[in-house]
Amino acid sequence: MSTLLELLQQYGLLIIFANVLLEQLGLPLPAYPTLLLSGVLIANGQYSLGTLLAVAVIAALIADSIWYMAGRKYGKKVMGKLCKISLSPDTCVRQTESLYLKLGPPALLVCKFIPGFASISSALAGSSGTRYLVFVIMDGLGAALWAGTALWLGNLFSSAIDELMSTLVQMGKWGTLLVLALLAAFIAYKWWDRQRFIKSLRMARISIEELNEMLDKGAAPVILDTRAPHLVDDGWIPGAQFITLEDVDNLVLDIDADAPVVLYCSCPNEVTAAKVAKKLINRGYRNIRPLSGGIDAWRDAGYIISLPPAKDVNV
Repeated sequence: MSTLLELLQQYGLLIIFANVLLEQLGLPLPAYPTLLLSGVLIANGQYSLGTLLAVAVIAALIADSIWYMAGRKYGKKVMGKLCKISLSPDTCVRQTESLYLKLGPPALLVCKFIPGFASISSALAGSSGTRYLVFVIMDGLGAALWAGTALWLGNLFSSAIDELMSTLVQMGKWGTLLVLALLAAFIAYKWWDRQRFIKSLRMARISIEELNEMLDKGAAPVILDTRAPHLVDDGWIPGAQFITLEDVDNLVLDIDADAPVVLYCSCPNEVTAAKVAKKLINRGYRNIRPLSGGIDAWRDAGYIISLPPAKDVNV
């Protein structure tokens, strides 16, 4: 632990830059504790607040700009990839989209305070066409607010943090092991939480081949598109009805309880479709299946997509 403190004292700027950069790129390496410890260095007069803050903001902007460019180039697909590699539950895509669509670029001011949302919000800014200058301003202010809060708290409670660190130093290798154990526990908890969430939504899926065969035979089931309204213009499966997670309780299906119903979305692990399916199953509908791979798998396979009247073509 004393070695860690010495490293932070000697290479504080480099450590902060690397930690913030890696966390904002998506690695489960929380930078907030490092920033809190760095606040103690401000109280000790080893670094200035402005210098540490500038390093943290620059690191965040570099990482976030990478995700912004990825979102601009690859669109909403990059958010699905982000959520698959993230330790946060897959609802992060939908929640971040909802926040960003409600607030617009100002959502970047608070996204860094929500675990797992920073990278996704940056990619969403790129995919939604937010101008890069606006993105840099809002993201930079958000990074300054996030990092500045940690540095200020570290400075404010420097005495208490100093005592805690002194205790860990006195513990020697056990203090280091304790810190490592806490970090491992954090990562393990996030992984377990994700697995528990995915397990709660497990149910039988229908493949895109099966659904296409049913459509070709004229035996189409009830098809429900569960995506957010702003995604519908990208195209939908022919014959689909549109229903959001928020409106499903008011949905009335004029069908038998055993009639087939297929739901799809454009999120990792068919999260939204599965959540809507759970609600319908609880209301007594028994033959409910999300579409494996969602609309993205359907489109990638080259099956027919319906578009708004001005764009109605086959792909």
